[in-house]
Amino acid sequence: MTASASSPEPILAPLLLGLTVVTGLVDAVSYLALGHVFTANMTGNVVFLGFAAAGGKGLSAPRSGTAVVAFLLGAVIGGRVATRMSAGPRHRWTGVAFGAEAALLFTAMALAIEPTRVYAVIALTGLAMGIRNATARRLAVPDLTTTVLTLTMTGLAADSRLAGGSNRGWARRAASVVTMVAGAAVGGWLLRYSVALPLALCGAVSGVCAVAAYFGMRPGGLEPPAS
Repeated sequence: MTASASSPEPILAPLLLGLTVVTGLVDAVSYLALGHVFTANMTGNVVFLGFAAAGGKGLSAPRSGTAVVAFLLGAVIGGRVATRMSAGPRHRWTGVAFGAEAALLFTAMALAIEPTRVYAVIALTGLAMGIRNATARRLAVPDLTTTVLTLTMTGLAADSRLAGGSNRGWARRAASVVTMVAGAAVGGWLLRYSVALPLALCGAVSGVCAVAAYFGMRPGGLEPPAS
C-alpha cells in the first residue's frame, strides 16, 4: 500500500470541492428565494443584521438571525459528532456528518414546495451548513473550507508570482472559487423553475459525498481491487 493510497487526502479534495458547489447552490436559494439571507455564508448574515438594524430596505433581521442561530446549532452538532466519534475511524464521522447534511437538505427541499415555510427552510439549510462547516474544520484540508473564500482568495493573490510568491496551492484555491461560482450560477438558473429543484440537487450532491467519504476514506478504500 502506498502512502497516497492510504491517505484520505486524494478523495477528500474532490469531495470538499463538490460540497463547495453545494454552498453556492444553497446561498443562491437563500439569498434569491428566501428573502435576502445567507444560510451558508455567515459573514454576509452578520452584515445583514447590522444593515437591518439600521433600517436597510429589503432585509429581515429575524430571517438573518434564524440563519445564524441554526448555523451555530449545526456547528455544535457537527463538533459533538466529530468529538464523540473521533476515537474511531475518521471515515465514519465524516460520512455521518455529510449524510446528516444531505438529509437536512432533502427535508428543506420537501418543505420548500410550500412557499409559506420560509423560516423552516432557512433553519434546515443553516443547520446543514453548520454541521458541514464544523466537519470541514476538523478535516482541516488546506484551502478547502467549502464556504469561506476570503482567506482562499487572499492566499491566491498574496502567494502569486505578482506578489513575489511561489503560487503555492493556486490550483486548489482557484478550484474553490470556480466551484462556488458554478454552484451559485446553477442555483440561480434552477430557481427559474422552482425553489425545491436546487435544494434537491444540493441533497443529491451531499448524499453522494457522504457515501464517497464513508467508503473512500476507509483504510484501503482507495486501493484497486486485488486481481
